[in-house]
Amino acid sequence: MALKEHYKNEVAPKLKETFGFKNLHQIPKIEKIVVNMGLGDAIQNIKILDSAQAELKLVTGQAPVVTRAKKSIAAFKLREGMPIGCMVTLRQKKMWDFLEKLINITLPRVRDFRGISGKAFDGFGNYTLGIKEQIIFPEIDYDKVDSVKGMNITIVTTANNNAEGKELLKLLGMPFRN
Repeated sequence: MALKEHYKNEVAPKLKETFGFKNLHQIPKIEKIVVNMGLGDAIQNIKILDSAQAELKLVTGQAPVVTRAKKSIAAFKLREGMPIGCMVTLRQKKMWDFLEKLINITLPRVRDFRGISGKAFDGFGNYTLGIKEQIIFPEIDYDKVDSVKGMNITIVTTANNNAEGKELLKLLGMPFRN
């Protein structure tokens, strides 16, 4: 069963019952997933950005947008407008497909995996997960990787607080440690 169907049929009714929501629109749901790769090395070597974009497109199935520096920082030899990373915002079907792949395939592939931290919520029910190596995704060919790059995955929900957001993700199958 697809994750979206699982949400509609099982997760939403449980959340409604648990938190005592009166209206269907009060039930927390996932709005979008933002996958971000910050590449500080792109200042010296612009080719790293190209490989990061290709890998992010493979992982998410959507073309990434190049992020640029907002300010100049002399200590980092950074000028305003220089490319320093790339990101993708996933919504609707691609978002559900990516989340299902993340929970069922990618996270279990991590070495010594004991679950993800339950403390990475921002106070509004949104969760951010940091990944140190992009090679845990099955689409990325280990032999073609020139350098190991990390990424941040932010799951944006409509939850009002951390408890609602955590319960939503837990019912969807996110493997929390505690």
